[in-house]
Amino acid sequence: MKTLESFSDADFKRTILSALRLLVVITVVAAPVVWWKVGWQSAVLLLVGSLISGSGLFEWLRLMTAVMVRMDGGGKAKPMGLILFGFFLRLGLTVVLLYVSLKILNGSVYALAAGLALGVFALTVEGLRLMKAWTV
Repeated sequence: MKTLESFSDADFKRTILSALRLLVVITVVAAPVVWWKVGWQSAVLLLVGSLISGSGLFEWLRLMTAVMVRMDGGGKAKPMGLILFGFFLRLGLTVVLLYVSLKILNGSVYALAAGLALGVFALTVEGLRLMKAWTV
């Protein structure tokens, strides 16, 4: 049985990348269904929400990798200022993308919310898989 002390950076990276893959798969399956049921504008809002959610997961991966490299002290760490600049730039672009997509597209806001929630759902599924693998 694995312990928390044996949880490595590679395990974290693998979990986040698996969540991103799951997010993409769910989005590819759900977007045509939403397009068929509600319309293309709602499908685009779902894609926008999924893009924002996926970029948040990827940004979390970058931030945590930088922090872990600094804590381990073994590897060459990227400058934290550049990573934080990228984080805040992505955050600002997210606000602009949300505003523009809601202003221009007349689709369902629920599709956008579903796209935003897909990242949390994918990360929860991967967390449960990780828990199952470590406790059984």
